Parts: sequence; structure tokens; C-alpha cells
Amino acid sequence: MTTSIFKTDAQVRQDTLDELERDWRFKPAEIGVEVDQGVVTLTGTVSSYTKLLAAGDIAADIAGVRGVANDLTVRTPGTGLPNDAEIASAVRNALKWDPDVPDEKIEVLVRNGAVTLKGTVDYWYQRKAACDSAMRISGVGALNDHITVAPPRLADSDVRDEIRKALKRRIPLAADHIGVHVADGTVTLTGNVQFYSDRLQAEKAAWMTEGVRNVVNSLSTTW
Repeated sequence: MTTSIFKTDAQVRQDTLDELERDWRFKPAEIGVEVDQGVVTLTGTVSSYTKLLAAGDIAADIAGVRGVANDLTVRTPGTGLPNDAEIASAVRNALKWDPDVPDEKIEVLVRNGAVTLKGTVDYWYQRKAACDSAMRISGVGALNDHITVAPPRLADSDVRDEIRKALKRRIPLAADHIGVHVADGTVTLTGNVQFYSDRLQAEKAAWMTEGVRNVVNSLSTTW
């Protein structure tokens, strides 16, 4: 039986603000938070796409949140923007110095400030690290992720067992309510969990498992 947690909109709003405030990437009062029937709306202006995405992830992980509307905008400098060649060089260096990125496997293309990453990596976290590094670069207006994850081949049963263990560690109360099906490295998550944050944590646990090629998150949520 899953323990129910009820929060008022005011409590959800305060919890979201507290989590944003304790994250070193955000300044005090940088982001506005409104909550209506458990749905969080984020407003304001941030300095990078990385911060925009991070704020949405933080809000989604709060217990009691039923959905997130990310209305944040990214502040772009009015003058002195780097050209495409400078952006490409900066992205290339960022990938080279990130220990989680196999930079030799990734191609960087830049056109009118839009960065396209191509290549094949072994793990999901390597693709995510490459995208995060690129989005931190000044002048990047958009990111096209064409990186393919092609992990080492493992038996589907072994992948399923590892995911189930990870779910027990991450979300023990919800783990028994999640079905895990693996076919040729593609993971499908089914069932119903209580919180939206549980749904996100389950998907992260699946993606972080060796041998996973794709994740289909079909979990439904109560909150």
C-alpha cells in the first residue's frame, strides 16, 4: 500500500522555491513560481538553456507536483554574440574537457547559432553530458541532439533485473507498482505511481542502466 501525501498549492509552491534557492545555479528570487491544483508554472528570465531545463527538473521532482509549465525565457546578449566558428570551437573544447563525454565520437555542426551534435555513444549519460556542455556555451540559440546511444549488448533479463534493483533503491514505495518489460534493449515502464516525480525517477533509473537502448515511459500518475 502506497502512503498518500497531500500538499496544498501553497506548500507545493514553498517547497519548489526552497529547492530552487538551495541550488547553486540560481540567484535568490530569480524564478517566479505559481501553483494551481498541483500544476507548477515557472516564470522569469534565466541566463542559459541549461538553467531553464534544470529549473523544470527541480520542480517536477517535488512531491505533490502534478505537472510543470515551464514559461522561463533565456536572456540572450544584445551585442557581441560569437559567430558560428567561435561557437563551434567553444563547444568542441567543452566536450573535450568534460570527463563524461567521449568527444572523439561526437561531431559538432553550427548554423546561425543552432548547434547540432551527431555521433554514437555507449551510454545515455554520455549523450546527456554532451548536450548539457553544449548548452552552456554563450551564443548557442538552439540544440539539435542527433546523438545515438548504442550500448553494449546484454541479456534483456539482466537489464530488467538491474532496473528493478535501481527502482528499489530510488523509489522503494513505488517500485512494486511499476512493470518493467525489456525487448532487445528497449525498456517499457508500465503501471501507476502516485507522484509525477516517481515517474521521472523511474525513467532516469532505466536510462542509467547498462544495456538500455531506449526507454518508453508509459507510467500514469495519481498526482
